[in-house]
Amino acid sequence: MATNSNATKEHALELTGLYKAFGTKVAVDHIDLIVQAGSFYGLVGPNGAGKTTSLSMATGMLRPDGGTARIFGVDVWQNPAAAKELIGVLPDGLAMPERLTGREVLTYMGLLRKLDERTVATRAQELLDVLDLQEAAGKFVSEYSTGMRKKIALATALLHGPKLLVLDEPFEAVDPVSASTIKNILRRFVDQGGSVVFSSHVMATVEQLCDSLAVVSEGKVRAAGTMESVRAGRDLEDRFVELVGARSGGKEGLKWLLS
Repeated sequence: MATNSNATKEHALELTGLYKAFGTKVAVDHIDLIVQAGSFYGLVGPNGAGKTTSLSMATGMLRPDGGTARIFGVDVWQNPAAAKELIGVLPDGLAMPERLTGREVLTYMGLLRKLDERTVATRAQELLDVLDLQEAAGKFVSEYSTGMRKKIALATALLHGPKLLVLDEPFEAVDPVSASTIKNILRRFVDQGGSVVFSSHVMATVEQLCDSLAVVSEGKVRAAGTMESVRAGRDLEDRFVELVGARSGGKEGLKWLLS
């Protein structure tokens, strides 16, 4: 799908013919996807649908076998340094430096991003305050709960002031208080002109936050567009099940469980 430079600058993320296979298993099957700048965009699908693989290729973490990924018109694989300046990434299962404190993690990541020390210190303190990590700032990451890990990882993604956040399952295994804090931060980010793409299989969260979404199953996009267009007048969960293929839901079998 050819686009001109003016059009792609309006696109926070553009995937064209993205393809990845692991042996004989096709994980992502020529996905086309456009995320408009300023969108709060959800990528939803069942486990194993290809969400994580797609986002990994879109952010320069996994090389595709075919297709292209562009961030605000910058090709991720032809110009990775320029593309990565524009994005903050929270991968699923992100490994953190366990023997650094929360503040040290932010300092280390900020200096890697070539921010000056004063800027790093100021931004790190603001992020620790906003994400309610003040008391944990001096603790080793190894002592952090799952919710605290998600929040410090989000802080590292925000530290350099990206235009686009790409988050893989940011609310998975997170307690309600931490989830609420993260949601508020992401809403503020979008309200101030940022763009967010996040993957999930929890329809309620996607419906609460997103203005647009794509439904992915078996490495293909089954539907994409605004929330209203994808729902097609239905409850999102019902529409999701319809798109990805409904199963019996346990209507048969397990008779011994009720005997």
